[in-house]
Amino acid sequence: MCVDGPVTPGGESDRTGNESGTRAAGRGTRVTDTEGAGVGVDAPQGAVEPARLHQLFEGRRLTPTQRRIAHCLVRQTAAAPFLSSVELAQLAGVSQPSVTRFAVALGFDGYPALRRHLRDVAPAGPSVDARPANPYQQAVRAEIHHLLQLASLLADAGPVERAGRLLAASRPLPVLGLRASAAQARGFAYFAAKVHPDVRLLDEGGSRLADRIDMAKNAGASALMCFALPRHPAELLDALDHARATGLTVVTIADGTFAPVAAHSDLLLPAAVGTDLVFDTVSAPMLLGQVLLEAMCDALPDAQARLEEFDTRAAARGLFVD
Repeated sequence: MCVDGPVTPGGESDRTGNESGTRAAGRGTRVTDTEGAGVGVDAPQGAVEPARLHQLFEGRRLTPTQRRIAHCLVRQTAAAPFLSSVELAQLAGVSQPSVTRFAVALGFDGYPALRRHLRDVAPAGPSVDARPANPYQQAVRAEIHHLLQLASLLADAGPVERAGRLLAASRPLPVLGLRASAAQARGFAYFAAKVHPDVRLLDEGGSRLADRIDMAKNAGASALMCFALPRHPAELLDALDHARATGLTVVTIADGTFAPVAAHSDLLLPAAVGTDLVFDTVSAPMLLGQVLLEAMCDALPDAQARLEEFDTRAAARGLFVD
């Protein structure tokens, strides 16, 4: 579920985009997470659980090219057991021999052995409705698939529970998110403030960002919560490095274990981002944020009392119409 850091990121990206995590519409043909269409791939009969893929990669010293292939497999769990080495190379933007070397690095005799393994661990039966769909439906199905991936990763609740304890113990709690990630950081900070006595939102970059991190640390902060979704601002990496240099433990929700922020985080919680529409879709990261809030509440003994106190005040003020 998580990567304890520092972790070496993929070093390469298999996607490009515009501001706020956008991508150019109509760029290229690729296998989608749910349909298995493109590059001549038949519709898959089952998807490999992301947790099983991560188990293959744990403890392996992969090159940047190999990490790119691994990242591609994680994003294409539905099609992974059915891709040829040539198709996987095309999707990952690498050479076919690189795919073969990748399989050997994972301990297999070659790529056919790796693919047989992926088929063996894939559940039987179709994982999604394979009927033709318009682009809007395909985007929704991709989000459903990402949520199923997240559910699989959450089978091991330990990392989220650990993150919840770290954030609950930090007084104050700085919450960082820049550009496209600012909305997720703002939402998390809003709800966290209902149960945590001192939450500080850091959603603006610039020269004052390091100052605000320093102020949080000097006030007693022990951890920093970060949302890092595509595209990843360079100043975000600088801010995380600064936070860790001051002694803060960085907990990050990112779009994957191969995201650029991986090497700059102490505890990374991955959740896939959808790229089927012009602007990225972030249902899985948003839900993971809410799950983390739940874990944080579990680690705060007075969380329920704070919520009840707020409800009492809200009722007295007539704050809500329902």
